[in-house]
Amino acid sequence: MAGTVAVKRERHRRARLRTLAIILGLVAAWMWSRILKGDTPWPHMPDLGPDAMFWLPGLLIILLLGVVLVAPMLSNARSPHITFRPEEIDVSFADVHGADRLKEEVRHTLEVLLDYKRFRDEMGGSPRRGVLFEGPPGTGKTHMAKAMAAEAEVPFLFVSATAFQSMWYGMTARKIRKFFKDLRKAARAEGGAIGFIEEIDAIGLSRSGVSAPAGGAARMTVNRSGVSQETGGSVNELLIQMQSFDSPPFSSKIKGVFKDVLNRYLAPENQLKKDTPEYTNILLIAATNRAAALDPALLRPGRFDRVLHFDLPGRSARLALIEYFLSKKAHDADLADESARDDLAAATLGYTPASLERLFDEALLLALRDDRSALTIADLWQARMEIEIGLPEPLDLPESDRRTIATHEAGHATAAYLVGKGRKLEMLSIIKRKEALGFLAHRLLEERHTQQRSEMLASIQISLAGMVAEELFFDESGSGPAGDLAAATTIAVEMVGSMGLGGSLISFRALDGGPLGGNLAATVLADDQGRKAVDELLAAQKQEVTALLSGNRHIIEALRDQLLLRNELVDDEIIDVIEGALAVDSGKIRTIIDLRDEELLIHRHPDDPGYI
Repeated sequence: MAGTVAVKRERHRRARLRTLAIILGLVAAWMWSRILKGDTPWPHMPDLGPDAMFWLPGLLIILLLGVVLVAPMLSNARSPHITFRPEEIDVSFADVHGADRLKEEVRHTLEVLLDYKRFRDEMGGSPRRGVLFEGPPGTGKTHMAKAMAAEAEVPFLFVSATAFQSMWYGMTARKIRKFFKDLRKAARAEGGAIGFIEEIDAIGLSRSGVSAPAGGAARMTVNRSGVSQETGGSVNELLIQMQSFDSPPFSSKIKGVFKDVLNRYLAPENQLKKDTPEYTNILLIAATNRAAALDPALLRPGRFDRVLHFDLPGRSARLALIEYFLSKKAHDADLADESARDDLAAATLGYTPASLERLFDEALLLALRDDRSALTIADLWQARMEIEIGLPEPLDLPESDRRTIATHEAGHATAAYLVGKGRKLEMLSIIKRKEALGFLAHRLLEERHTQQRSEMLASIQISLAGMVAEELFFDESGSGPAGDLAAATTIAVEMVGSMGLGGSLISFRALDGGPLGGNLAATVLADDQGRKAVDELLAAQKQEVTALLSGNRHIIEALRDQLLLRNELVDDEIIDVIEGALAVDSGKIRTIIDLRDEELLIHRHPDDPGYI
């Protein structure tokens, strides 16, 4: 597979050795000529004469000033990339986990890069030159590109798009030209090269509405859409360079100039033919999380004609990543349990590969803080809560406030237990974290990508349960439910305005391109019928959850009392308190039924066979 690149690399290596041999031979001949003349073979300082002390300092000052003035200009014209040799990259395909489909696709692209002659000469195809990696931050775009370069064993030229930007007009385009020139040079020397532009949207935004410079003298013009003339120039330069991968090197251009001169004096049948530009084996990869904002011309065939989407990993992909990270992190034996790893994969829904790695590093820091050399499953759960919710910040609250917060959170937990089908209650707390004075952490046991109407209504009820619990126990609610109301309203707006679950099939998403800029909540709530439907939906669910919690006050009381005592309840501790409250209440009900039965027996008619 790597034959084409390897053969070309070896040919260039031998050419470099021949060039070195010629240079060393000329130097050796010059030194021997000096020896034969009776002179020393080493060069020596020329005799500057007795007046050198007068003019030499001035000359050195002029040279120094020239360096000071010219050096910044030369440095500004340099490409800002960093070249990594294959042996400098510590990432390979074996280190890429959780993206099997994408790995197969890039492996196929790599096969064409390494054996491009077969694809071009034997099969008549045009090898892919540009690939765009698109997806949320932290999903492994740069990681995959480095693995490709290491696997191909070709130079990897890495550059951040923002490094191209310059305060001088036209310098951005010049840096882009130099980057592509260096990329072509590396590819010719090594048989192939991979260029990687991070966050290409910094120089590749759509040129729609870019205004022209006035009189050609303006350095930068910003139009009404916020796109600068300099941005448009960088896009134009990118487009030109991506069509010029096979530009001939300087030596070929010089030969072409001499042939053009000679051909002026030669008859047409005797004229010298110019060399056909040699194919330059380049793969350009760019990464962005704003693919929709890129200029369409960049995405046409022949440029970035292949777009690979790096999405958030699913449950099985997260499990593969967890196992990979655990293989590199010191961990306790409790994480060898497959069920523990699977539960962690289920709990990290929405995590990127970078987020998962951070989770393990935070867990290791917790272990180090406790003077332990390996992380445990408890460290991972604690690290997860600190990342998602924040560090605990204990406050000296009045007892009345603690009781209100505990009642509020107990209401959430009770509703989640009773109506949240398929949910796991992870943590119930009245310890302040970030802006939250208390919280209930819960999640779905199964990874779901769709929801039924009943499940969304249950989510609204869980959100409203804190307010209802306050009203049941204190006859009023305060400022605590503000965030809960925002969450409940968001769900209700989606149901009414987007999903057709609020009594009307009209979708307010059709107005996303309107003057409100796609703000669905603003669109729905600005409409009288939509606002009414959302209000009725919330009011109905509040009535439902009020009836539900009124019949289960004993659960709220049990959770509230334990929170006041322990501040936090985790996993099974929450369920134990709820089931304990249910068992006590069930025993009370049986006692009442027994007493009622006894009372009926005592007061039966004397003719009744069961009369006492």
